[in-house]
Amino acid sequence: MTQPAFSGFSAARLDLLTRRMQQDIERGRIPGAMMQISHRGETVYRKALGVQDPASGAPMTHDTIFRIYSMTKPVVSVAAMMLVEEGRILLSDPVDRVLPELAALRVGVERTGADGKPVLELEPARAPITLQDLLRHTAGFTYGIFGDSLVKAEYRRVRVGTPGADSKEFMRVLGELPLMYQPGTVWEYSHATDVLGVLVERLCDMPLDECLKARIFDPLGMGDTGFWVEPARQHRIAEAFETDPVTGAAVRLNQPRRRPALFGGGGGLMSTAHDYMRFARMLEGGGSLDGARIIGRKTLELMTSDHLGDLPAARSGLNFLPGPGYGFGLGFAVRLGQGGAVIPGSPGDYTWSGLAGTYFWVDPKEALSAVLLMQAPEQRTYYRQLFRHMVYAALD
Repeated sequence: MTQPAFSGFSAARLDLLTRRMQQDIERGRIPGAMMQISHRGETVYRKALGVQDPASGAPMTHDTIFRIYSMTKPVVSVAAMMLVEEGRILLSDPVDRVLPELAALRVGVERTGADGKPVLELEPARAPITLQDLLRHTAGFTYGIFGDSLVKAEYRRVRVGTPGADSKEFMRVLGELPLMYQPGTVWEYSHATDVLGVLVERLCDMPLDECLKARIFDPLGMGDTGFWVEPARQHRIAEAFETDPVTGAAVRLNQPRRRPALFGGGGGLMSTAHDYMRFARMLEGGGSLDGARIIGRKTLELMTSDHLGDLPAARSGLNFLPGPGYGFGLGFAVRLGQGGAVIPGSPGDYTWSGLAGTYFWVDPKEALSAVLLMQAPEQRTYYRQLFRHMVYAALD
């Protein structure tokens, strides 16, 4: 008989999820994992498995702190849309009115030179980058990874966002580089949300960490979330294996123990399962949680709707990371229908993940939110799918 705490879920199948993850931990595939599921506003599953630090053997705990990398993006996207709600900027506004470094951008176009080799030619941007472009990754920027091109090579050469650079230097360097695509045309995973973080800073007239703390973290009770971990809490930081046991690749994660010069809106946050579930449950609750209204219900509906459908070339880039069956909204990948995707879910569910192995999604139809946190970057794709399949399999 299903236990009351697992209302709507099969306790036996949730136990199967626990045993499956524990098996991989014991085989040495991942150091550990922290998993949490909320259903109809209640926590129905919370498990800390394995170790948080393979070097010390310290066990994983419910308050272990993880590098969440790109799961920072939904948080910063919500902060930006809060400013839209306050009338400080419109989705259709060119962002160069706040970020003048982006006022004269050019687009890199590869052509064949006289010697038969590709050369990079520059042409003016035909349209300015809008706030909507930053939020849906159609600004034309890139990361310099996920495929190769002459523009990506330029990004790698100048090391955009190199440690030690502050927001002014970051914007200066980015403003001098060619765009990968014309703004408003192609989805390309990029530094767009880092730019969004700088825009939020300038509109709020305060550092991004203070802005997020005042507007999101404090109201939601996310006391362990921030851009670095203070000394008193550093014993709770999760670490990865030095070498991935499956691929043999060296594992390199960012440094979370010092205040960074640049608050990376695209990937700089540290958080816990408790904290990020508070954020996810706020989203599941239509923008509010426990009496704290973070964002309006209709604004959230806009954010979690597909914003790529009217762009014919949106998915023509080198790597469309949302994957089959998904579009992209304003900070989230959004499921378009029942079929097509390689993972279960519901039309309208929305999700994103982080480089080191973190993942979350919200399924409004099922009143379901789920968070998976680990530090195993080489294994992130596999465990995102495994976790999602087993969570949905446990639904009654």
